[in-house]
Amino acid sequence: MFIDGLTSAGSMPVIEAAAKFAARRQELLAFNIANISTPDFQPRTVSAEGFNRQLGAAIDKRRGASGGAAQDLQMRSTGEVKVTHGPGGSVDLQLKPSTASGNILFHDRNDRDLERMMAELSENTAKFRIATELFKSRIDLLRSVIAERV
Repeated sequence: MFIDGLTSAGSMPVIEAAAKFAARRQELLAFNIANISTPDFQPRTVSAEGFNRQLGAAIDKRRGASGGAAQDLQMRSTGEVKVTHGPGGSVDLQLKPSTASGNILFHDRNDRDLERMMAELSENTAKFRIATELFKSRIDLLRSVIAERV
């Protein structure tokens, strides 16, 4: 119970949600790249900015309610991201991607832009790496606190 209180307070739920979103989005981006030469393929996308706004709103709501401490992060589902809340304040995310547009339609009726896809992949990888490094530093801090107590 004590550890659950530590991990549900502060930044841990925010970092967890950001890492989960980046992981789900990475799968989507890899799928798009894998199908880049498939005829009639239309890339699918999910707005990272929309998720960031929703996450920011959930953080602001939590801060307003309790100052940010010892309260679950209450995110709402959007048109692109379905949010389900699990036990212990965990958040699970399912993406509902839409068809990307604005690219050049090639002769095989494939709507692709490799440079944009690779840029999105690099940006998403960096976000995932930052979130996991922050999560690891928080876990290491908890481990060191627990080790000092024993």
